[in-house]
Amino acid sequence: MATHSVKLMASILCTLGINGLSYNAFANESLESIESISSAGLSSQNSQALAVTLDLGWDSQYVSQGRNNLQDGGIYWLNTAVQQDNITAYALVGRGDSQAYTEWNIGLEYGFDVAENLEANVGYQRIEGYSNTRCHDNELFAELAYTAEPWLVPSASYVYSTEAAGYFVEVSLHSYWHVTDQLSLTPYITQGFDFKYRTEEHDGRNNLQFGLEASYQLSSYMSIDGHISHSIAQEDIEQEAMANGDMSSQDETYAGIHFAITF
Repeated sequence: MATHSVKLMASILCTLGINGLSYNAFANESLESIESISSAGLSSQNSQALAVTLDLGWDSQYVSQGRNNLQDGGIYWLNTAVQQDNITAYALVGRGDSQAYTEWNIGLEYGFDVAENLEANVGYQRIEGYSNTRCHDNELFAELAYTAEPWLVPSASYVYSTEAAGYFVEVSLHSYWHVTDQLSLTPYITQGFDFKYRTEEHDGRNNLQFGLEASYQLSSYMSIDGHISHSIAQEDIEQEAMANGDMSSQDETYAGIHFAITF
């Protein structure tokens, strides 16, 4: 669903009492529903006119790139996106619900059709994180999705961090099903690959994530979205944990809910 992209949005910059920032600030840190976080909740009928979307959400854990970024609790999100034709500007703020942590993501994105049924987004965002200390990052990102069949949508996303001088790649499959006129369900699976984005010591497989997203359309301008996701740690995460002396399971299970309204 569009409110989970955050897909997601950043590299590990400093400890801050957390493990890192996130490019994909919502559920699936990937091109979860073909759209990026900046266009979350924007109705297709408004795609050629000015549209403003407010999205308020909560995730039980702040997970990005398969890692739980906060030591305690989950995180609240508030996203404001303004779309004019194919250009979207957005400002996203997150606050820990049990830990002193605030994160800002401010960005600009351009969406376009590469070919028939082949959609793409490219963009830039600035990330600022505040806890015990301040850290920041600049990111360039791109997303590509083949949308010929809604029951099987392959996609790929790429994000480059200037602070880490590395990049992260995700390849995903989503399957969109309309249960009723208002309710849709979307199972998904995503494979992540880290290349100096989260760790310098290891390149390659990072995590395998799968889950179920649900979206209920309250009206043509309002929706409630939810997800439950499970991430299986792979070599990049496991080697990082071993280097830190942590031999426990690095798998993560988390859920979230969001309310979006478009004007």
